[in-house]
Amino acid sequence: MLFRSPSGAKEKSRTNRFERDLIRGWLHEPAANASGKGLVITHGAGSNCESPLLRAVAETFTEAGFHVLRCNLPYRQQRPTGPPFPGLAERDREGLHRAAEAMRELTPEYVIVGGHSYGGRQATLLAAEAAAVADALLLLSYPLHPPRKPEQLRTRHFPQLRTPALFIHGTRDPFGSTEEMSAALTAIPARHQLVIVEKAGHELGAAAAAVILRETVCFTNA
Repeated sequence: MLFRSPSGAKEKSRTNRFERDLIRGWLHEPAANASGKGLVITHGAGSNCESPLLRAVAETFTEAGFHVLRCNLPYRQQRPTGPPFPGLAERDREGLHRAAEAMRELTPEYVIVGGHSYGGRQATLLAAEAAAVADALLLLSYPLHPPRKPEQLRTRHFPQLRTPALFIHGTRDPFGSTEEMSAALTAIPARHQLVIVEKAGHELGAAAAAVILRETVCFTNA
């Protein structure tokens, strides 16, 4: 179900409420010059789709011609705050899968699936299970391990990744140093790239949206 929000002055894009089973969020559509590419973007474990980073990414990408679905994962749809439900990550991936299918209806030729932190991790797990879900992955601040626990790597599924993956990571991210990320990504057989954002922490920040767009365009056009 799609709810159209009122719009005043002439804009470069349209933003509409988007709701389907296991999908709740906002659909950003370019008003003109659509690129034919779509992005599904989700949030970190303690956040939601209204985070400054996700809003900035959605707006920046849409102005560049992308369709963007910025959505809450199922656990966030059930409660407004708190971490993901233990043992129910598979349901979050199902919601992400359905969001990717919804985007495929709009941009059948090219769909990027990704997210910030937990959302990005679920995107990689989903792609490891079903490579055809996306043409590329966009992983913002991938949570390589819990802070101060480098031995607890979240990389077991990396050897199963067959989808091209772009990682954007800050030099001050406590969930994994850039050196740790570089070493971990060697396990991924698909084409991948690590882009370093100097002096950025785990949140990256809304100001990183321009860099994320630039690097995504270069990566997907390669």
